[in-house]
Amino acid sequence: MSQALPPGQRFYELSDLLEAYAHTGFTFSDTTETPGPGLASYLRIAARDPARAATAVHQIEELLSVGLFSDEIADDVENLPHIRPPMGRSVEDCLRIVRDHLYRFLRDPSRVPQENPQNSWEWNERFPALSQLLGAYFHRNFSDFYESPDGALDVYVSEAVLEDRAQAAQELGELLTMVSSDQELQTAATALGLDLLPPQGMTLRQWLELIRQRITTA
Repeated sequence: MSQALPPGQRFYELSDLLEAYAHTGFTFSDTTETPGPGLASYLRIAARDPARAATAVHQIEELLSVGLFSDEIADDVENLPHIRPPMGRSVEDCLRIVRDHLYRFLRDPSRVPQENPQNSWEWNERFPALSQLLGAYFHRNFSDFYESPDGALDVYVSEAVLEDRAQAAQELGELLTMVSSDQELQTAATALGLDLLPPQGMTLRQWLELIRQRITTA
């Protein structure tokens, strides 16, 4: 089935996994005993959907069986994030360590320590619908497209399907419950694409709650 995918998409889940490494230093830092920050980030996301980890294992094994430098997968490998192995190890060595961690995870996903996202990749994977809302409608150049933040929200409500609005509202509620400090909330919102200040006289938390109410009742 993977061979029928368009060029560059054969290892789509492995690509997502490696993006977690790209957002934590572009280096494989896992040991055989302990996952590094990138893999730990991926595992927290995969704990919500272990099938993703199973797919990643399959794609790693497929890549290793064909060979990293095989002409057959050259275009697909070129499109993967390029993560550096530590001194004395090859990329293949590192992928085998990653695979073994994923195997252990799949035997008991509940063992993954749960904590708030630690990088922008993880925030966006954790809150995909909210990322779409904030990143597409409240970005730095929003004034090129909308007269005001309220106007941008009106367009979102008119364009987004009911299921997407419901998911975004749910994710907003989860975010506001998950994050207790104003500083972490600002970090999360920025990672999710928000590049505007709240309306005058309103905190970021109050504004996000207002947005949640607006899209819930639309």
